[in-house]
Amino acid sequence: MKPFASYLSVGAIVVAGVAVDRFAFNAPIGTVHALNAPSREARPLHAAGAPVAADDVTINAFNRASPSVVQIINVSIGSGSGVVYDKSGDIVTNFHVVSGGKTFHVRLKSGQTLTATLVGSDSADDLALLHVASANLPVAAFGNSNNLKTGQGVLAIGNPLGLQQTVTNGLVSATGRTVQEPTGAYLPDAIQTSAPINPGNSGGALVALDGTIVGIPTLVAADPQLGSPAEGIGFAISSARVQVVVPQLIKYHRVLHTGRAYLGVTLCSAQTACPPGTPPPSNGVLVTQLVSAGPGAKAGLKTGDVITAIGSKSVSSGDDVISYLANQHPGSRITLTVLRNGQTLHIPVQLGELPSQ
Repeated sequence: MKPFASYLSVGAIVVAGVAVDRFAFNAPIGTVHALNAPSREARPLHAAGAPVAADDVTINAFNRASPSVVQIINVSIGSGSGVVYDKSGDIVTNFHVVSGGKTFHVRLKSGQTLTATLVGSDSADDLALLHVASANLPVAAFGNSNNLKTGQGVLAIGNPLGLQQTVTNGLVSATGRTVQEPTGAYLPDAIQTSAPINPGNSGGALVALDGTIVGIPTLVAADPQLGSPAEGIGFAISSARVQVVVPQLIKYHRVLHTGRAYLGVTLCSAQTACPPGTPPPSNGVLVTQLVSAGPGAKAGLKTGDVITAIGSKSVSSGDDVISYLANQHPGSRITLTVLRNGQTLHIPVQLGELPSQ
């Protein structure tokens, strides 16, 4: 069984956003002999009359959050992690953990294994929802990721390399990152963390030190020179975004409204690889594909156009466009400055809504 992981290039990380390249990590799972050491009891976070040790805080956070973190087994494809969302038996995980699967098993912290069914998924947000027919599951307490501060401590809990209930710790390295998917979709408001994330952590829990879940780990940076995971650069889907998507999956089995702006174009630039035989533009971003009847096509954009600015903001990479769109809403009107056959055009566009699939 292969654990899931997603990777992006460190060299593509900029202030505005991140370009991502996802693939499955095909590392074998090693044999590990468990040490039968007694578990340490959780102590109160604030014992009367005594200071609270740092390890007490992390132990209590782990003890509060870990029962709700499960292992997801996508039979014959791979394994990852998930988080119990409610007492009805709904479990949130990454879309790429369940992608291509037909049979799913969920292994609880207790060791009990349950058969799960896929309720719905949203590839645009890399989220999916599984359901198990079991009551009284340990439900996660989701915190408000909008309150996260750069530098605060967090834990990552999951099943890296198939090792159940593994916890690592680190910091919130940054908030509000924009992470682009290979499909052209993007994850807005992603959390960057230094907590080590490994194959199999996908879909698990990023936990604040009060024990609440503030994110779902989904991406790991890769060093473009070494081709291996970069140390201490991972990304999680914010809990705020989870709370937008999951209720729709529960009610409709799909996402009806992503609430995110959409241009409907594929771009390349001097900073990113263009299709074979297509030279990158010396300035701006080249439109290599248009979604039929998408906002860009409707506005009159054409393949071969070079976008040099959006409004008053010049653009030199796809990340510039993505970061701009991340701060817009469906229905917003923007003006693109475009070079076409040596002429400068100003094309008004009404943005659409990013499709959920």
